[in-house]
Amino acid sequence: MNLEAFVLGCGGMMPLPYRHLTSMLIRREGELFLFDAGEGTQVSIRRLNLRWKKITAIFISHMHADHVTGLPGILMLSSQVDREEPLYIFGPPKIAEFVDQNRHLLDMYINYEIIVREIYEAGTIWQGDDYSIRAFPLKHTKMCFGYALEESKRPGVFYPEKALALGVPRGPLWSELQSGKTVRLTEGSSIKPSEVMGEPRSGRKFSFVTDTLYFPEIAQEVSNSDLLICEGMFEHALIESAVDKRHMTAHQAALIARDAGNIKKLGLIHYSPRYADRELKILLDEAREIFPDTVLTKDRMRFPIEFVD
Repeated sequence: MNLEAFVLGCGGMMPLPYRHLTSMLIRREGELFLFDAGEGTQVSIRRLNLRWKKITAIFISHMHADHVTGLPGILMLSSQVDREEPLYIFGPPKIAEFVDQNRHLLDMYINYEIIVREIYEAGTIWQGDDYSIRAFPLKHTKMCFGYALEESKRPGVFYPEKALALGVPRGPLWSELQSGKTVRLTEGSSIKPSEVMGEPRSGRKFSFVTDTLYFPEIAQEVSNSDLLICEGMFEHALIESAVDKRHMTAHQAALIARDAGNIKKLGLIHYSPRYADRELKILLDEAREIFPDTVLTKDRMRFPIEFVD
């Protein structure tokens, strides 16, 4: 089952000619999940030739313009085709008013159902068959949330030789054991999945953190992430400015990745416009001193998220 992350925009505060505002898209099989919708979001979606018609849900971190100004365009883009499924939008207080006012003032043609759900506290806000999406609070100038998409545990490895040794013939009984069912043999004995399979294996996890002061508890929320996308807006020499604006430095983002435990990759995002692309190396070097598996995200970058067994 494919799981991919796409950077639609990596900039903060204001768009630059080569850097749209913050937005991430996750593709998991036939579903698309959008995290924030900064200015230029729909441009990147079209340039990546993604199946924008199938966006399932949108998750907004907070109500600042550089995270929501692309949302009206996404709503109108989705009306270009017939759509039977509703579009879900999650975010902090005011997100419902923002959607309603834009639909009214811009006289949008919307030919599908939009379901907006405001978030007030941490918890699971989306539940799929074998994954969930959780919101957790951050510390910014407005109510702000981070998000984590986490898959359920997978069955352990099936060992055919163990099944044969226990008298389980090849065929449907093997499939039942792999699906977690106890099977009964013709002579009456029962074989449990644990007798022929290894320990359950972890699923994959994607976490998204932007626009917040540094605080250690973030690490608990993003632990075991295969990909952590986290703001690293400033270099550490500007820590006072970061604190004043309630943002983080790249150094602090790396501290979170290091302390969280079992983070596979850290992608920095939401850079201050004061940094040209060449100067972003300052942020990367500072983060890599703490967490070596750090990369700079760039617009339209793709991250495949693979199973690790």
